[in-house]
Amino acid sequence: MPGHRRQPSIELLEFMGVVRENGSEQSSLPPVHTPLSYDYVLVAKSIDDRERSAFKKQTEYIDELKKHNFKVTKIIDDDLVFYGIQAPKEIFEKYRYLLKVSDACNWSSDQNIVPLSTRIRIVHFMLNHTYIRTGENLRDLMKANVFEAKFCLHEKRKQRELKESWARWTACLQGQPITAVRNYFGEKVALYYLWLGWYTYLLIPPAFIGIIVFLFGLSFFSTSPLIKEVCEADTVMCPLCDKGCKAWRLSDTCTYAKVSLLFDNNSTVLFAMFMAVWATLFLEFWKRHRASFVCEWKVSDWCEEEEELILEIVTNANCQPKPFKHSYLRSILVLICVTFMIMVIIGLTHALVVFRVIAAGFLAKESSQSLSNHSNAGAMTLGAVLHYIIITVMSRINRIVAMKLCEIEETRSFAATEKSFTVKMFTFQFFTYFSSLFYVAFFLGRINGHPGDYVRIAGKWRLEECHPSGCLTDLFIQMTIIMVLKQIISNIFEFTGPWFCRFWKRRRIQKLQRKCAHCYLKDESEAKEGTELCENCKLRDWHNNYRLNDVDSFSLFSEFLEMVIQFSFTTIFVAAFPLAPLLALINNVIEIRLDAIKMVTLERRMVPKKTNDIGVWIDILEAIGVLAVITNGLVIGVSSDFIPRLVYRYRYGPCANGTLTDIDCMVGYINNTLSIARLDDKNSVFSPNQTIPGDGLNVTYCSYKDYRSSEDYSLTPQFWLILAVRFAFVILFEHVVVICKFIAAWFVPSAPMQVKNDRLFDKLNRLKEELRSYEA
Repeated sequence: MPGHRRQPSIELLEFMGVVRENGSEQSSLPPVHTPLSYDYVLVAKSIDDRERSAFKKQTEYIDELKKHNFKVTKIIDDDLVFYGIQAPKEIFEKYRYLLKVSDACNWSSDQNIVPLSTRIRIVHFMLNHTYIRTGENLRDLMKANVFEAKFCLHEKRKQRELKESWARWTACLQGQPITAVRNYFGEKVALYYLWLGWYTYLLIPPAFIGIIVFLFGLSFFSTSPLIKEVCEADTVMCPLCDKGCKAWRLSDTCTYAKVSLLFDNNSTVLFAMFMAVWATLFLEFWKRHRASFVCEWKVSDWCEEEEELILEIVTNANCQPKPFKHSYLRSILVLICVTFMIMVIIGLTHALVVFRVIAAGFLAKESSQSLSNHSNAGAMTLGAVLHYIIITVMSRINRIVAMKLCEIEETRSFAATEKSFTVKMFTFQFFTYFSSLFYVAFFLGRINGHPGDYVRIAGKWRLEECHPSGCLTDLFIQMTIIMVLKQIISNIFEFTGPWFCRFWKRRRIQKLQRKCAHCYLKDESEAKEGTELCENCKLRDWHNNYRLNDVDSFSLFSEFLEMVIQFSFTTIFVAAFPLAPLLALINNVIEIRLDAIKMVTLERRMVPKKTNDIGVWIDILEAIGVLAVITNGLVIGVSSDFIPRLVYRYRYGPCANGTLTDIDCMVGYINNTLSIARLDDKNSVFSPNQTIPGDGLNVTYCSYKDYRSSEDYSLTPQFWLILAVRFAFVILFEHVVVICKFIAAWFVPSAPMQVKNDRLFDKLNRLKEELRSYEA
């Protein structure tokens, strides 16, 4: 009748919170969102020829959904066909009942309501486990281009709330609404942001201490005898290549020596020890932090396998579980392939070494005198840029190989596939990122030989040498370029890619928006009365979601991998780069909001996934923590000049044997680390046309960094003493830090006492409730 207002439906009132479960008839009904919304949307290309197999499969799949009482709404728009999917209520009834009787899931009165995120997860599982006669499911049909896209719809109201409280740049220094994120995106996404926020928060102390270490190095610029000795030295250094290279003065590298001292001083030892213990404390406090939220969300005892069984039963009551199986043949094949892939990545590291050697020789010969003195630094910089390019290319290759290896394994479930893929992909990426850094840290300048017996590539190019002021600056240059390039460039592409994609598709729906303007206003004013959107408005909403950037099951994996690689940079080689925690902190403050904006406004809604932990990533982080102890001990003991300086101070320097002098104990250290090679006799290791001293110098010998005799180039006793002290320090450092890590892990409980008590009383109340039900 005109002017008559429709009464709101029971489902709508229930969704709005007006109707509660007071009666037996309503107690089993899950609240649903308005009947105007849909759990899922499928998109296909419009096909004119109705006899095509793609159209037949498309129709057959939709018919299979209808057999399971799914409501399917079809809307055709030009060359696209949209299917809106609504699941029947009985599906969620079954799920809720099985969840209640499950031994591995906490149950509370709050779970009498099936939230939309849970509905989406159930429907997503059922869609992927609905098969047509050919045995194909939705994933197979997507690969065959029968369907072009699948996605769940964003909820406008909650999306707007998340944008205001979380997904905006002005909220960078605010906390995160983790529970709201969990309610919208599921526990898996919420735990990622919870971990990332906790990691960022705990980066504040190491970032602050790293700045202090940096400033401590700056304080030596005017007082350090090491810098003064390099900058005022008249020492002539041996040529950096065999042919056409000039001898050079040690004082020409004064700036290089100053930079080296910034990151190679006594404070870096204490900072490396602090970061090793910090990594353990971070993980232990993370477990406590996670436990509080997991307990609040009632998923402490959640079991992935049982959740999967519940969803399978809901999909098909006569289903049979997929049995566990293991094949030694497949495992051996996968292990061989992984080993081969790692060898390929290490081979690329050798290619980088060859590139730097050739580049250093070219710069030394072709550049001016002032630039040729920095040829090694220039080659290192070019090598770091090339390394970043290799990382970008290999990331795509590593992903493809890791996925193929998972297919060979034939894992039992998607969760098992995800875990296997994570381990393989991280392993490949770790070697891709860090193989070159390990070479620079532990092999550069130590296997290049000596005058008269240089190690050459293809018998032509000499290997690189360390700078007389130390090898740690080369590692610093490599880390700085890779870390800065990685964070800046990846963030730019990560945000601008989805933004341009959305901008490009926006024109398509402008016509729909004009056609739907009247219906949209009608929807805003009358939605509470249960009125339905017109077809154009449905289509407009579906187009809004369709034009967003696609997401898949591994989208969150990419975010986790990026942050875990950053965590590796922050901890493993922190002794060479104390400012790494500061860069990580700044990046993460931006990263949290960048990912939030991208996920809420630029990407399709990610299917909510249930979990109670970050999965295999926690094991990877613990392995990184152990590796950080070993690596930092080796960097300080082997790569830095901390031990040679210590030995010189107490054994060979002016203050040796407790002798008191009026001069600094480190005076003469640089000359002590240099050995001499003759230039003027017929047995010289350098021919006259290979060394052309500049500035009219007439020299008969040159110096190089090593502890060797000037007569026969044999290693001196000082070399063997330093080597012994190096290994002793590494063993002592690692044992002390490992003991501190174990003490820290023991001292910090894995869960707060309040959380443990809450779980204890919750279990007690559930047992009492079951007993009362039994007695009744």
